[in-house]
Amino acid sequence: MRGVFLDLETVDHDDLDLQLLESALPEWSLLKNTRDVIQAIHGADIVVTNKVCLDRDILLAAEQLKLVCIAATGANNVDLIAARERNITVCNVRAYATASVVEHVFTLILNLVRNLQKYRDAVNHGAWQNADGFCLLDFPVRELSGQTLGIIGYGELGKAVATIARAFGMRILIAQRTGTPPDPDRVPLDKLLSESGIISVHCPLTDSTRNLIGHRELALMRKDAILINTARGGIVDETALSDALLDGRIAGAGIDVLGEEPPRNGSPLLDPSLPNLIVTPHIAWAGINARQTLVNEIAVNIKAFLDGSPRNVVQARRLPGPR
Repeated sequence: MRGVFLDLETVDHDDLDLQLLESALPEWSLLKNTRDVIQAIHGADIVVTNKVCLDRDILLAAEQLKLVCIAATGANNVDLIAARERNITVCNVRAYATASVVEHVFTLILNLVRNLQKYRDAVNHGAWQNADGFCLLDFPVRELSGQTLGIIGYGELGKAVATIARAFGMRILIAQRTGTPPDPDRVPLDKLLSESGIISVHCPLTDSTRNLIGHRELALMRKDAILINTARGGIVDETALSDALLDGRIAGAGIDVLGEEPPRNGSPLLDPSLPNLIVTPHIAWAGINARQTLVNEIAVNIKAFLDGSPRNVVQARRLPGPR
């Protein structure tokens, strides 16, 4: 059995222990990245991919391929229908980065509500050193206690964010799933947008969630509201968010994902003049413990498949809206 990891450098920067992964198969090609995917996976039985796309043509050409392991939870880079037609099992990794993502979410939130960037810049430019009083009160500092956090997507990550938010004394609103019967524990998306001081996105990117947050939805948000997106870039309309920040229609945003990654063709959200915006390069998931767990779980998925009991199998079906 031969395995190919198509983009190992997206997971490992020579800081992980790959022993468990390497022991899962007798032969490996651990590629840092891949341009000619068809050539790279020729003759492979098992392929691991994080962000390299495996479309229909690639899967149909891989005559020996039996298993695709996604080095992530999201499966939007694999043609699941073509995989099913070829009888190729597709597995993902779940709940490996919960702590890392939740910590990043609150890093963004706290930086924004306490205006840490502005205060840091003020100190660097001598404002505190030349102040008349003992402190600076130039920018508003808000507390999380008593604020309403709206969560769009209430799976593993959404629930974990809610747990930490409650510890801060926050009230929680959960968005109703699109296309599902009303749930008494959830609220319609429009109500969540209009009532929440902070909104955090944790749903998958699907046809029903693409551009879920656009001009209309941003206009529903409170003027003092903050939007956090650590899910997928395509869920938030980047132009609409840029316009909302420039016009002061919302108070700020923390964004860890963009529609194109890396953003070689730019993005409206990469404009350094945008106020109250923090953009991080898709690193919410990237804590070293999370990445080590990810690699180990891929090895477990491979061994389970070889033992005839595949786990974390991703089905070829349309995913629902915000969960």
